[in-house]
Amino acid sequence: MKKLQENPSSALYPNPVMLVSSSYKGKDSIITLAWGGTLSSSPPTVGIAIRKNRFSYDLIANSKEFVVNIPTTEMLEEVELCGTESGRDVDKWKGCNFTKGQGTIVETPLIVECPVSIECKLFKIVELGSHDLFLGEVVALHLDEEWKQDKFPNMLTYTRGVYNKCEKTDKIL
Repeated sequence: MKKLQENPSSALYPNPVMLVSSSYKGKDSIITLAWGGTLSSSPPTVGIAIRKNRFSYDLIANSKEFVVNIPTTEMLEEVELCGTESGRDVDKWKGCNFTKGQGTIVETPLIVECPVSIECKLFKIVELGSHDLFLGEVVALHLDEEWKQDKFPNMLTYTRGVYNKCEKTDKIL
């Protein structure tokens, strides 16, 4: 295997695609993120990286909560809308025709159409540079029945500016 040296970058591939819902004082939004993941199992913690100029940044910083929703490959059009339009200008819930679900702990709505929704309470924001890292303790987890049975639906990942489809498998390697 021949490796080419490139300029330094965050090169963990592939990245999971997430639709992160947020809400504060009657304003709701959804942002598409691919920079985030599991950070700790005890307490269960996830991290998501967001630029300061994004509409969702202030909603999450002020409400101190968010929901990580995992979309499927069939939701690529909605993922694109949530990643290219600003919640300041567009009601992404209506634009995507998503159903707002009620979580069990947080006030922020979860996306019913996503097979996984992870309710998080924000406990820290770490300033990093181009993005800030939001650390959220997982306070509730909602799984589609197929996920519970270890049959994973088609998922999206993001690598070097391109969405990729991971096909469904019934096998765990």
